Amino acid sequence: MDIIRIILAIILPPLGVLMQVGIANKHFWINIILTCFGFLPGVIHAVWVITKF
Repeated sequence: MDIIRIILAIILPPLGVLMQVGIANKHFWINIILTCFGFLPGVIHAVWVITKF
């Protein structure tokens, strides 16, 4: 299942994080902010969250 989340994180980073930690977690909101600043920081953070949790 983590492979599917990582693929989603590369395509749409907040969706991968949402599937991993949920909407009420601070990592989801951090990822949305990072994705707004730039796509690559959002992807890096999303992959990190998915591999950590």
